[in-house]
Amino acid sequence: MAKQLFGTDGIRGVAGEPPLDAATVMALGRALGKDLEVRGLGASPVLIGMDTRESGPAIAAQLAAGLRAAGLSTVFLGVAPTPAVAYLTRTGNYAAGVMISASHNPFGDNGIKVFGSTGFKLPDDEEHEIEAEIFRQLSAAGEPADVPPLGISLSARPWLDFLLATMPVPLAGMRVVLDCGNGAASPHAAQLFRQAGAEVTALFAEPNGRNINLDCGALHPEMLRAAVISQKADAGIAFDGDADRAIMVAPSGRIIDGDAMLLILSRGLQAQGKLRGNEVVSTVMSNIGLEKALGASGIALLRTGVGDKYVLEEMLRRGAVIGGEQSGHIIFHEYSTTGDGMLTGLQTLAMCAVEGKSLDEMANDLVVYPQLLLNVRVKERKPLQSLAGVTDEIRACEAELQGAGRVLVRYSGTEPLLRVMVEGQDMSQVQRMAERIACAIRSEMG
Repeated sequence: MAKQLFGTDGIRGVAGEPPLDAATVMALGRALGKDLEVRGLGASPVLIGMDTRESGPAIAAQLAAGLRAAGLSTVFLGVAPTPAVAYLTRTGNYAAGVMISASHNPFGDNGIKVFGSTGFKLPDDEEHEIEAEIFRQLSAAGEPADVPPLGISLSARPWLDFLLATMPVPLAGMRVVLDCGNGAASPHAAQLFRQAGAEVTALFAEPNGRNINLDCGALHPEMLRAAVISQKADAGIAFDGDADRAIMVAPSGRIIDGDAMLLILSRGLQAQGKLRGNEVVSTVMSNIGLEKALGASGIALLRTGVGDKYVLEEMLRRGAVIGGEQSGHIIFHEYSTTGDGMLTGLQTLAMCAVEGKSLDEMANDLVVYPQLLLNVRVKERKPLQSLAGVTDEIRACEAELQGAGRVLVRYSGTEPLLRVMVEGQDMSQVQRMAERIACAIRSEMG
């Protein structure tokens, strides 16, 4: 049975509305607490962190109240990136870690991501069990009481020190522009990269609770690109709201996305004899150009469904050391259990320093096939196979591409959207096909 609350990256929605209303959040706390008790972890506290959204403190307090009702204690990290929560959870004595964030979404949204004591996101079957308990709790609970705000009782410093310790060489002399997206990277990124040896200019590092991801960050690198060019910087790095992913900008202004970073990093690891099995894991969204460039270096690209959780599962199954998404989630199995935008930026720039090459030079043979993604808002998630007009249009487009491109239609794991991706050699053809499929969806689904 499909999950009703948990998507591909936790629970997400509009802050203050179900499933992020006070009653449901407190029920989640009680359900998570019960789950941890059953697994013998109830004696340890739960670590809670958040991004910079104005709704974060209230959700953190409600979740903590639910956990306390289940007999568990909490430790509050305050504003910190998702990977900091994952790292501190697995290296400390914590039953679980919880990150309150809606990632790249606007400030009015929020979300809850749960990590097990090992720092890995919860498996689907455990999320199913917690969901069932949430609904049981909601049916039995009365009106939620007001809860006091949490006080910060832990620093992210150990995580920052760990990131610095992964660096093979310092970034001495590199000029780097950082776009913190007014999100969780804001209190940490500039300090980290300066300690790594870089000269840093920080943009969008003044969060006010409502400006997270607002025309900045990983989804909006235009201002970062302009700053890199005007300052003649060696690189720009843009983080999303919870800093678990990054998009980079090369000195020429070229956008270095997750595909390009996977190419740079995997070839660097291969040169060092560290790319186990000569395999890289990514998703169905990665450009066919990445597959071809990796293949030219004797590296296989393994594809999964969309979501860094599923990339990591395949990495663990195959023993792969690196994987990620085109969107900029990069996972280094040696160092992390989830995507980490700051680690990604540091390691990519370190590869450039080791090779003595610029970002432009490191990715110059990546030929990106034209790719278009259209989002069609839907009221319900009808099985795609039941939409005859849509499936007929998909088959017609695939036949027209003649193997020189791809069509992918899938539901978003976090929003009421049907995503249409078309990839091919000609942008006008790609756009025409994507529009045809989107029209068919609107015709059948209203």
